[in-house]
Amino acid sequence: MLKTPANAGHIYKEPKLMLRWLKGRGARAAEVAQMQARIAPDLWRQVLQAHPFLAALDADESAQLLARSAWLLASKTINGAQGLEVTDFMRLSIAAQASLPILNLTPTLYEGWDEIIVYPAGFRIPRKQMDEDGVMHEYLEDAAGEAWEGGPLVLSWEDTQLSEGGFNVVIHEFAHKLDLQAGFADGMPSLAAHGDIKPRDWRRVLDDSLDRFIAAVDAVEAAIPHDVDPESAEADAWYGQLPLDPYAATDEAEFFAVSSEHFFVDPHPMAGALPEWFGLLRTYYRQDTLSRYP
Repeated sequence: MLKTPANAGHIYKEPKLMLRWLKGRGARAAEVAQMQARIAPDLWRQVLQAHPFLAALDADESAQLLARSAWLLASKTINGAQGLEVTDFMRLSIAAQASLPILNLTPTLYEGWDEIIVYPAGFRIPRKQMDEDGVMHEYLEDAAGEAWEGGPLVLSWEDTQLSEGGFNVVIHEFAHKLDLQAGFADGMPSLAAHGDIKPRDWRRVLDDSLDRFIAAVDAVEAAIPHDVDPESAEADAWYGQLPLDPYAATDEAEFFAVSSEHFFVDPHPMAGALPEWFGLLRTYYRQDTLSRYP
C-alpha cells in the first residue's frame, strides 16, 4: 500500500498545497519524492504484473514510470463516484497507466487540471445533438471514460482493468488530455518540444492515415452479411480484421486517442497497416513499443 503519515489518509495532501492543485499545476520535486517514498515495492510489483504492457517495460523504464506515477499522484486528486472507495492499488494502477504516454515526455503536459473521478463501472453522459432539420436532441451516452477541457478526467474502474484487443481507456483519455493541451481536440498534440516533427508533416500523415483507415472500415462493413447486426458480437469477426478499433474512424481526435491505446498495448497491427502513422507516434512518444512485444 502507499505509505502515509500516521495521521493522514491514503493519499496525503497538505492544506497549503490546495491552491496549487486548484490551478492544475504539477507537484514540486520534493513533493514528488515524498510520494514516491510512500509507494511500497510490493504494491508497485502488483500493479506492473496486473498489466502486461507495463510488465513488458525494462528495469530503467519501470523506474522512470514509477517516478512519473509519483508525480501524477502528487499532482492530482483521485476521487471515487457513486460511493466507490478508491484503494491504493486503484490509485497506483490508474497513475501507472496514465504515466506511460509521458514516460519520456515532460509531465507538465498533464498540467492545467487537477482531478480524476472514478466510477465503479461504465457511466452515462448527457449529450445534445442537432439534426439536419435544426432540432436539438438530448440523450444519455454510455461511456467508459471522458476527458474534459480544463476539467477533470473521468474513468470507469472496471474498464481500466481491460486491455484486450488494444483497448485501454486510461491511455485513451490521457491522450485526449495531450491533444487538448495544444488548445483543440483535433488529433494534433503540442509539438513544441519536438523539433524533429513538423506540424505540417503531422497533419499530412494524420489525415492520410485516417482516410485510409476509414476506407478500411467501410470495406469491412460492406463485407458484413446483411443478416449480421454490425453492433453485435458476431460482427467482431469482421471488425477484428482492422488494425485499430473502428471507433478510431470517428474523427481526428478519436483517431489519435485510439491509436495511442494500440501503440502501447497492441502495436504490431497498426505498425503493419499504417507504418508512417505508427512511426510518427513512435517519434512523438519517444518509445519503441514494438521492441517490448517481439
